[in-house]
Amino acid sequence: MSAGIKSIFITGAGSGMGREGVKLFHSKGWRVGAIDRNDGGLKTLEQELGRDRLWTRAVDVTDKASFESALADFCADNANGGLDMLWNNAGIGESGWFEDVPYEAAMRVVDINFKAVLTGAYAGLPYLKKAKNSLMFSTSSSSATYGMPRIAVYAATKHAVKGLTEALSVEWKRHGVRVADVLPGLIDTAILLETPNRSGDRPSPPSREALQAGAPKKGMFRLMPASSVAESAYAAYGSEQLHWYVPKELKWIDRIKGFSAESMRKRIQKLFPAIMTPDP
Repeated sequence: MSAGIKSIFITGAGSGMGREGVKLFHSKGWRVGAIDRNDGGLKTLEQELGRDRLWTRAVDVTDKASFESALADFCADNANGGLDMLWNNAGIGESGWFEDVPYEAAMRVVDINFKAVLTGAYAGLPYLKKAKNSLMFSTSSSSATYGMPRIAVYAATKHAVKGLTEALSVEWKRHGVRVADVLPGLIDTAILLETPNRSGDRPSPPSREALQAGAPKKGMFRLMPASSVAESAYAAYGSEQLHWYVPKELKWIDRIKGFSAESMRKRIQKLFPAIMTPDP
């Protein structure tokens, strides 16, 4: 592989933000490694982009050995056997009151949303160290600005990703490896339509058309396209910025919480009036 071609390895690449990332980086001339547990999404990517500079494999990110093997095979054909950017993007959701979400379902969220990021960090570092100015980038969430009710475990995993990002951004400077994350808000992806509601107290997820029609048109929780997150990922490679908020206004939640967590708690409670109503 030519030394002038940069490389990126993206998890959860078959759909949504990861898929948009594959398309964007590929269009910029990068060699892209794309893994997803959904082989169908990867196949359609190959049909759309072709095989030149696109490497795919069906991998469950909770399978450490398969993750490590895929990353090693991809990097073997990169310049100097290194990796310019790793994007830990794979994620799933569960919704409902905390006690209604089955323990096993909650642990699956932890396994994919956080433990797989740890796997990526451990597996990716040796390859990132071989590339100059490399970057480990991870998908956190707006729910990592303040823990959101009804997605408590999801929010906790995203807080963990954010904390890991901050710590490693300091630690890995000695390796010449940068670390950053993205905190997306309401993004037009399948997770909004497919996340199960374990409490059964709300209608089934809406159609994409209904979601697009009902979502706020303005403000920090307006519906954003998945491509906006991919654009942040691409911009992050050339930047020292630590946290990327999509949209940028979400940063205000972190600022307000830093000033007064109790004030932010009150604001969140107003968004969820049922939380203020005691059980009968």
